[in-house]
Amino acid sequence: MAANLPSASDEDSLISDINITPFVDVVLVLLVIFIVTAPALVKDTIGLKLPKAASADGSAVETLGIAVTRQGQILLNGVMATEENVRDAVKLALSKNPDAQAIIAADGESRHADVVRAIDLIKRSGMNRFALQIEKEKP
Repeated sequence: MAANLPSASDEDSLISDINITPFVDVVLVLLVIFIVTAPALVKDTIGLKLPKAASADGSAVETLGIAVTRQGQILLNGVMATEENVRDAVKLALSKNPDAQAIIAADGESRHADVVRAIDLIKRSGMNRFALQIEKEKP
């Protein structure tokens, strides 16, 4: 039985295997480029109008914390407040900074009507910038 030893004709034949190393290199470089540019593309597509500041020490936007308890009581920055107190605080915040905003947090068991009342109170006082605070559900 003869062994398959390389002959002179085998050495002169063309390499039939494709070298994929350069292809993998190019694909990885493109992947890195896409990963780096994706956040900028997403930010532009959402259409956010981010606030601009000349320096990091610029004046911060006034934010009021409004909470609605399950009993329907309103807390202003953690302190029990009446509707009149909230109205005055909103007007004061808007006089200091017209871009003032409110974050409304409501107990999960509070009535929908109480939350709507708090939103209406803020809007009637002249503040149109507010957000509802929520917690992400744990899986």
